[in-house]
Amino acid sequence: MQQLIESIGKYLLAVISPLVKHPEAAELRAAVGPTPDSLRLRLRLVLKKEDVALVIGRNGMTASAIRSLAKSAGEKRGIKVVVHIVSGEEIA
Repeated sequence: MQQLIESIGKYLLAVISPLVKHPEAAELRAAVGPTPDSLRLRLRLVLKKEDVALVIGRNGMTASAIRSLAKSAGEKRGIKVVVHIVSGEEIA
């Protein structure tokens, strides 16, 4: 599980780095929990407020593509992956 978290985390950070103004401020938080038929990996991508819109993209298309690829990586291992993109200011 830890290897999956690290590999998807590296992927997410590599994908968003060219899109954001503050890639050094990007943070990934992971939580693992059970679902009725498998495990669920919830990844929270925490960004600066001004970077969130850049990652979500026009009509959410960029965020949708990022989520789809992370989800398919988890499905190969029988794990449901959910990616949330949030602002650090919303969490604090």
